[in-house]
Amino acid sequence: MSRIHRVAPEFAASSTPAFSGEARPGRRTSAHSAFWIMVRRVTLLAASVDVAFLLFFLVVGSPLLAWLNLASIAIYATAYVLLYRRRNFPALLLIWLEVVLHALVGTMLLGWDSGFHYYLLMFIPAIVVSGSGRTVILPLLFLFLVYLGLHALAHFIGAMAPLGDTALLVLNVFNVSIFFCMAGYTARFYYQLVRKTEERLRELATSDTLTGLSNRRHLLDLAQQEIARARRANEDVSLVLADIDHFKQINDNHGHDAGDRVLVHASQLFREICRTQDIVARWGGEEFLFLLPGTGKAAAREFAERVRKTIAATQVGHADQPITFRLSMGVATLVGWEHLHDAIGRADRALYQSKTEGRDRVTLADHPARRATVPAHSDEDAFPV
Repeated sequence: MSRIHRVAPEFAASSTPAFSGEARPGRRTSAHSAFWIMVRRVTLLAASVDVAFLLFFLVVGSPLLAWLNLASIAIYATAYVLLYRRRNFPALLLIWLEVVLHALVGTMLLGWDSGFHYYLLMFIPAIVVSGSGRTVILPLLFLFLVYLGLHALAHFIGAMAPLGDTALLVLNVFNVSIFFCMAGYTARFYYQLVRKTEERLRELATSDTLTGLSNRRHLLDLAQQEIARARRANEDVSLVLADIDHFKQINDNHGHDAGDRVLVHASQLFREICRTQDIVARWGGEEFLFLLPGTGKAAAREFAERVRKTIAATQVGHADQPITFRLSMGVATLVGWEHLHDAIGRADRALYQSKTEGRDRVTLADHPARRATVPAHSDEDAFPV
């Protein structure tokens, strides 16, 4: 039997540092943190591109441009060190300076067709992501004017140190290729950021923060689907409602940290016992609800007894003092077209009976007083769950 269960795992915090050195505490966002991470990676990529430029210009006989790329490599290395030390503002100024001057010098010496102007366009997504509101207008306007000015100047003056047609074509293709790769990388980076953010929000909306189990709302959503599927397949669905006995005394005698440890420990044991198709949620406080698709009354009771015995045989260490605890449980199997909430109510009454009869026991719910009838409409949306 698989011990994997359908519960929301705890969200693991990212171990990647956020390079937002000058940002005020409490003002950091995922987009800004991701921006500085991307800047650090792009800095390495840009330095690698300049190494390729250095070799290219040495091959085609342009030592001046080769030395300029050596200076660019030094600038990127300095910017990378500043980013590593979280001196983000001076690092970003260096990167701006390098790209603008590189585009200016390369375009003026080799002409507009060399393709160096494409690198200016890479600042557009960086400006938009790193700023907000009015703070992006001036940098974008500056970039726009620089681009138009460079275009006009290049066509007015022409190439000051032109390359041969073949070398110029190779250089243009290389620059266009680098631009496409960097633009694609940037888009992919932020796409993955959005996906991770969506997953984080989904986990926050569907899981219990302390235990990592599904929360009440998520279980009800999943239960609706599972019960509808089980009814189509003519299968039983059972519920087990569990409550930790004397949980208040654990908190009172050992502290709330000990109570949290008990809840987390119990949740981990529930994960290990459940099957793949089972759903377990923290129902509220120290209560837990299991939804067991394809499980009849006898099998559900056997499952509950296994859970109860597993909990009774375990201890939780806290401040060098072992804590033992027990479960009272109520079991109900959905009957006919019984509504889920009615079945939960029967399981809750069975749980209360376990409490009144001494705790640390499993009680089967009574059969519903009146068997629910099949609704007149056969449309699946009309099935009560």
